[in-house]
Amino acid sequence: MTSDVTFPILQFPPALLLQAQGVRVAFFDVDGVLTDGGLYISEAGETLKRFNTLDGHGLKLLQKAGITPAVITGRDSAPLRLRLQALGVEHAVFGTEDKRPAAEQMLANLGLDWTQAAAMGDDWPDLPVMRRCALACAPANAHVEVRHAAHYTTQACGGEGAAREFCDLLLVASGRYAALLAGYTL
Repeated sequence: MTSDVTFPILQFPPALLLQAQGVRVAFFDVDGVLTDGGLYISEAGETLKRFNTLDGHGLKLLQKAGITPAVITGRDSAPLRLRLQALGVEHAVFGTEDKRPAAEQMLANLGLDWTQAAAMGDDWPDLPVMRRCALACAPANAHVEVRHAAHYTTQACGGEGAAREFCDLLLVASGRYAALLAGYTL
């Protein structure tokens, strides 16, 4: 058995990495970003969502790298709260369509400002946060106006690894990606 040193194959444009270098908090929408945007409604009226494990692992990796994942969403549900709790996401605002004040309050609570923030959204309610952040990202299937406002559009669609792709970008920019990866290749 050989012990080859594995180097990351993931690469992003240098200008994008520079733009993302100072990010300390990443805001995520839920429907259309952490999920595919579809809503499954049972006969009893319960809303169910499908989450991608790649995205969840990405949020955990951000935390290991010292980047705070935060969720600001227009909906609220028990399954969503359970998922975020399982991932260790401590900063979340539920049931708000006016996302900018929620983001501003989180930034104040964390002692950060917009230059240290990144955001990922897929539709118009996400634009006020995305336009203020140092780095804005959109899933491949985001609304055209949101993709236009984004500094980076993922190859993956929302709920299908797009959030993980965004997390990977932030991890590479932070300089922590290779060390985190090495912990899984021993």
